[in-house]
Amino acid sequence: MTQSFKDLIAWQKAHEFVLLVYKFTNTFPSHERFGLMSQFQRAAVSIAANIAEGYKKTGKSDKLRLMNVAQGSLEECRYYILLSKDLKYITEEISSILTERIENVSRLLNAYCKAVQGSKFADIIEDS
Repeated sequence: MTQSFKDLIAWQKAHEFVLLVYKFTNTFPSHERFGLMSQFQRAAVSIAANIAEGYKKTGKSDKLRLMNVAQGSLEECRYYILLSKDLKYITEEISSILTERIENVSRLLNAYCKAVQGSKFADIIEDS
């Protein structure tokens, strides 16, 4: 049993992804500070934040709704990786690193959602 959202591997990997996004977007041109840089950072944070918020939800539908929001933000980040590469704000190598990391988060988040969907309601409540 987990004690905190921080124990979820999906959250841990999502948090690592956020840190990478901040690292790489800090090199974007200054005119993107309130544009792509901000949007990319906010979407990345949203993945981890929604996993954290959903962790404590005791209802299956509430938990899955927040995981779905996290998945939406994850897809948004996939696009921002592509756009950042096409605009030449990041290199092919950085794009590959970010893509690999987000794919890992996606797999873990999907597995977590499947576990929640397959659980009996009582099995979902996490040491609240």
